[in-house]
Amino acid sequence: MATTNIVDKDGNTISASDATVPSDRHFRGAWTLSGSTISEDLATAKDIFKDKVREVRKPLLDAEDVIYMKALEADDASAKAASVTKKTNLRDAPAASAIADATTIAELKAAWDADLLGDSPYAQE
Repeated sequence: MATTNIVDKDGNTISASDATVPSDRHFRGAWTLSGSTISEDLATAKDIFKDKVREVRKPLLDAEDVIYMKALEADDASAKAASVTKKTNLRDAPAASAIADATTIAELKAAWDADLLGDSPYAQE
């Protein structure tokens, strides 16, 4: 019978049967091995989180570009200003202080701005 191994972010390997594995796999790419215990490296998890923000915001920015162009064609100054504000907020989302200030994985997950980005991919299932 083949043994299943777990490899952490640094390439360290342990048999899955010998490891204490986090129940949450959202930040699997941030796993780090210490003895037989696997935990998440917070700095790497923050990078993964920011990449997810960038992935989710891309279609939102594309949609906002359409809204802005319609406002431009209609010469609607307030709609243009609102669109510019939303696009700025989307661009700034990966640099949110809540992400930088998170000291735990739970705080990092709570840093998802659902009002701006929509439903969190990190919500409890």
